[in-house]
Amino acid sequence: MNTEQALSELGVTDDSLTAEQRHSLDTQGFAILPNMLTLEECRAAADEFDRLNAIEGEEGGREVHTEAGAPRISNIFNKTTVYDVCLTRKPLLAAAHYLLGDFKVHGANLREPLKGRGDQDLHVDSGRDASTGWHVVNCLICFDDMNQDNGGTRVVPGSHLWPLLPPRGAPRPEGLSPEDLARLPEDNHAPYPGELIVTAPAGSIVAINAVIWHGGTRNTSGTRRRQLHLSFTRRDLPQQLDQRAHLTPELYERLSPALRYLMDVEELIAA
Repeated sequence: MNTEQALSELGVTDDSLTAEQRHSLDTQGFAILPNMLTLEECRAAADEFDRLNAIEGEEGGREVHTEAGAPRISNIFNKTTVYDVCLTRKPLLAAAHYLLGDFKVHGANLREPLKGRGDQDLHVDSGRDASTGWHVVNCLICFDDMNQDNGGTRVVPGSHLWPLLPPRGAPRPEGLSPEDLARLPEDNHAPYPGELIVTAPAGSIVAINAVIWHGGTRNTSGTRRRQLHLSFTRRDLPQQLDQRAHLTPELYERLSPALRYLMDVEELIAA
C-alpha cells in the first residue's frame, strides 16, 4: 500500500479539490470545503462530543493536552465510531495530499470554546522545510456554525509564506529582513493587521496550512461551536498522537486497508 493506492481506494481523484481551493491554499494558506457533512452527521457528531465530554470532564484531551475554557477530547477514533465518516471526505484528503504529498493522520481533537473563553495568542502549529516544505495540515470540521461571535478561528492570510517568526522577545531566526522584523507583533494576543475571522456553516471543513499565523478567538455569544481538529502530517514525521500506541482491536477491525495505511496502523500490535 502507498498513498496513491490508498487515495484511489477511497475515491480521491485530481478533481476532488477544485482549482480555486488549491489557489486559496497556495496564496491564502487556507481553504473552505463546503458541504462535507450532512446536518444529520453534524448533529450526531455534536451530540457525541457532549456525551464524551460528560464522561471525561476536566481530563478531556489529556492524551495530547487540556485547555482551560475550551473542553477537548482526544484519541477519538478509539472511543467512538461516530467520527469515522470524517476520515473519508474526499476534498479533505485531497487537500492533505496536495500540500504534503505522502501523508498520514497526525492528530484528532474535539474542541469547543466556552462563553467568554477560547481566545488564543497568534501561533503556528508546525515547522517547515525551506520555503514551502509543509509539515502539517489542520482541518477544522464544523459541527456547528462558526462565526465571529462564537470563537471562530482568526488567521492572517498569506502568513504561511513569511519566515517563521517567534513571539517577540524569543530568539529570532537569522537573516530576517527589516520587512520581516516589522511583521513581528508587539502583542501576540492582540488583533493583527489584516487578520480575519473565518466563518463557515455547520458541515463545512476549513483546511489550514499549519504554518499560517492563527489562533482561537473569544466566544462572546455563548453559541455552541463544536469542532473536530483533524490534522495530517508527512509520513516521515511523527504523529501528534501515536496511533499505534493507542490502537484498539475494535478500531483496527473496522478500518479499511486504505484507512489503516493513512492512520499508520497497518499492523495490530498485541498489547
